[in-house]
Amino acid sequence: MIKIANIVGARPNFMKIAPIHKRMLQSDQFDPILIHTGQHYDDKMSRTFFVDLGMPEPDLYLGVGSGSHAQQTAAVMIALEKILLEQKPDWVVVVGDVNSTLAAALVASKLHIPIAHVEAGLRSGDRTMPEEINRVLTDAVSDLLFVTEQSGLDNLLSEGIAKEKIHLVGNVMIDSLTEHLEKARESTILSTLKAEPENYALMTLHRPSNVDSQQVFSQILIALQHIQKQIPIIFPIHPRTRKMIDELQLADQVASMDQLVLVDPLGYLDFLHLMSRARMVLTDSGGIQEETTFLGIPCITLRQNTERPVTIEIGTNTLVGVDPAQIIEAAENALNGYQREHTIPPLWDGQASRRIVEILSKV
Repeated sequence: MIKIANIVGARPNFMKIAPIHKRMLQSDQFDPILIHTGQHYDDKMSRTFFVDLGMPEPDLYLGVGSGSHAQQTAAVMIALEKILLEQKPDWVVVVGDVNSTLAAALVASKLHIPIAHVEAGLRSGDRTMPEEINRVLTDAVSDLLFVTEQSGLDNLLSEGIAKEKIHLVGNVMIDSLTEHLEKARESTILSTLKAEPENYALMTLHRPSNVDSQQVFSQILIALQHIQKQIPIIFPIHPRTRKMIDELQLADQVASMDQLVLVDPLGYLDFLHLMSRARMVLTDSGGIQEETTFLGIPCITLRQNTERPVTIEIGTNTLVGVDPAQIIEAAENALNGYQREHTIPPLWDGQASRRIVEILSKV
């Protein structure tokens, strides 16, 4: 049997590893172990997602917690090295672009354990993003690179990655979405929040470039002040974002908006239900750009760039930066019924995890 160490660390990882780990457990060719680094460690950011996704408890939990990028990456490396030496996996599988992804890839590389990177090749071109550094370095040391969209394939080839290492397999985020969408429809979150389907906007905001600067955050709030007068905005707020509202003395500006509804972080099923029934979504997340493209929900991305260009080229995503006028214009287009024609990208069919497992079974 092929022993696989599947590594997760933060909330975005869970939806990506869940369908892969499940298929490995169902196969007689694999002996998968699930290792949770603990980069996201509280129940709202971690445990709830495991339950919603039907994932087993992690086989090993490292509990590294929070810290600076260097502290967190180093803590994962120190803890994980010991585990990999003990477990001796045949492959290490990492997903996405969080600090745990890079840390696990570096440790495995030093120990000469082959690495498979799921969601490889995505590039924003913005080296000020910590995630961009994580992506580039993880891809550089990986032995198999599983790609979600054509841009990822093109990027890797242009960086000199050998073609035989690269596989366009589709998007495992969509595997999780299609598997759980029907169950998510049973969520009662709309009644809990007293919201009406298609009559609210959904927002997420967590990137340091948006929430660590008073000037930038204030610009976004100016746009929200205008938008929330026309439609309620439901805002599941990341702990970091809530902290920065207080530190940047923006609490009064936020509190002045009657229809900006702040709620604690939600589980996967509740959030998926909200997203699927929203009039539009405002976000600085990467994965939400993909999920809204699949669902056909207008997405307004509060960033200057995106590593997922297919969501703009053939999806529902509009890149607006943080200029209030552009945010408001995009929101009014969505509210007035303007809907970009879109198609679902190739291989976003709920079968990416099957392709990944098949390839791993043959190497």
